[in-house]
This record gives sequence, C-alpha cells and structure tokens, in this order.
Amino acid sequence: MRYLATCLLCVTAVLPLPALSADAVTDAMLAAYAPYRAALFRTNGKSQEEAAKALDQAQQAWQALRQQIGNKALAPYDRDAKFDDTLAQVSAVYERATVEVRANQLGAAHETLEGVRDLLAELRHRNNVAVFSDAMNAYHAQMEHMFQPGDPAMTTDAAWMEWMAQVGVLEHLAGALRSDAPAPLRGDADFEAHLKAVQTAVAALRSATLARDKSAVREALAMLKPSYSRIFLKYG
Repeated sequence: MRYLATCLLCVTAVLPLPALSADAVTDAMLAAYAPYRAALFRTNGKSQEEAAKALDQAQQAWQALRQQIGNKALAPYDRDAKFDDTLAQVSAVYERATVEVRANQLGAAHETLEGVRDLLAELRHRNNVAVFSDAMNAYHAQMEHMFQPGDPAMTTDAAWMEWMAQVGVLEHLAGALRSDAPAPLRGDADFEAHLKAVQTAVAALRSATLARDKSAVREALAMLKPSYSRIFLKYG
C-alpha cells in the first residue's frame, strides 16, 4: 500500500491527474495512465525520439505497478478471475508498441497502444469501478465513429437526419465531460478552457449540420480530434 502511494505521487509529477478513486489499485492505475496518455499522444506525432521516451516512461510506470500488485489484487478486483490476465495483456501491448516505435512505425504503435485504454476500461467495468476516463472514452468512441472513409453520405433528407442523430449523441457525450468531471476539475480554469474547445467544436458541427453545409461539416470535423487530444492528454 505504501509503495502504491509512492508510485502515485511519482507519476502525478508527470501529468496532472483527475480526482482519485476510492481504492488504492484504481488510484495507482490512474497514475500509470498519465504517462500512458503521453505515449499515446506522442505516437500520434512524427518524432520517433519523443515517442520512444514517452513510451518508455509509460512502460516503466506500468511495470512498477505490476511488480507491486503481483498476483494479489486488492478489493474491488480481488474476485476478478481475469485480473492477472488483463494486466499481462496490457504489458504485452506495451511490448508490441515498443517494437513498433523502434522500427519507427509510429502509426502502428499508436493503434496498438489504443488497446491499453480498452483493456483497462473493460477491467473497471467488470468490477463496477467508474472514473472520469470512462466519460472521455465514450466521447472518443463516438467521435471516431463520425470519421468514416470519405465525406458523410448526406445526399437525402433521411441521410441528413441520421447524421444529425449522430451529432446529437456526440453533443450529449460532450456534455457528460462536464457532468461526470470529478469535483476538483469543476470550475478549474484550465480544465474549463480545454472543455470549452471540445464543446465549441461540437457546436460548430451541430450548426453546420443544421445548415446542411457539407463544407462546414468537414471544417467542424477537423476541429474535433485536436480539441479532444488536448483534453485527453491532460485530464483523460
């Protein structure tokens, strides 16, 4: 327990953390998630050196966590038969991403690292643990759904209505980023600025959709990922 607290304090020095959960294991995983977010961000860039450094920090944080937890999970994970396997799968994802970064395959490494987010989200879900990252993940999943190959096929009234429905889902999930934010983030000026950028992008997409302006829709879509990346890197 003491080591987990020490690990938590060390990793929070890398990036700010959302409010902590009610159990030591989830707190430590959230701490290890901070350098993971940095690695995910850097592998989406063009610098192999920066990606390698960020990935190394993320992997070290995860290895330290695994060494301490070992095979003795604390509540609420102590009854999860898949707990150890999930931790091993996360380690395997890091190992694969490391190979890809060394080969300067940053795009592939980025896609590989997405698996860490999914594995940890599933782990928490199985054990009825909710954190702010869940709201971020839900928004991200819907945002990615908006990016289909080519232009959205809005050539009929029905197609525009279906697209508007998808925009409505994204708008709802953007609102949840505020309602589900932990207490320390609510009213925090920096968080509010990042959140406003996300909501501004979504509002632009909604306005463009209502106007049935495909050019404006494309411009608004281009705003979604940068605004999300910035808030995810710091608070996701």
